Amino acid sequence: QVQLVESGGGLVQDGGSLRLSCAASGRTFSSYGMGWFRQAPGKERELVAAIDWSGESTYYADSVKGRFTISRDNAKNTVYLQMNSLKPEDTAVYYCAAEGVVAGEYDDWGQGTQVTVSS
Repeated sequence: QVQLVESGGGLVQDGGSLRLSCAASGRTFSSYGMGWFRQAPGKERELVAAIDWSGESTYYADSVKGRFTISRDNAKNTVYLQMNSLKPEDTAVYYCAAEGVVAGEYDDWGQGTQVTVSS
């Protein structure tokens, strides 16, 4: 099992930037992929970005391509989500999650951090 703690959320103006961090403990961090999800009020949770165990392979939802960057530092057991050119529609609770045994399936979740983008 993996314990995950997000930080870095907050209130930012339209066009601003934030960097989210997710610190992991438990299983060997470099052995599994990580993802960032978000859920806005009244909407389903969606996968925003994902990264494989090595950091060499990444995925982005179309809605954030070119604006968000996912990265990881295996020496620090931390995954990051750099968010630039933020829009009001990016407002949501952001969660980091760790892949389990099956690639693409996320078994462990953080508590979430609120991101609010004002217009």
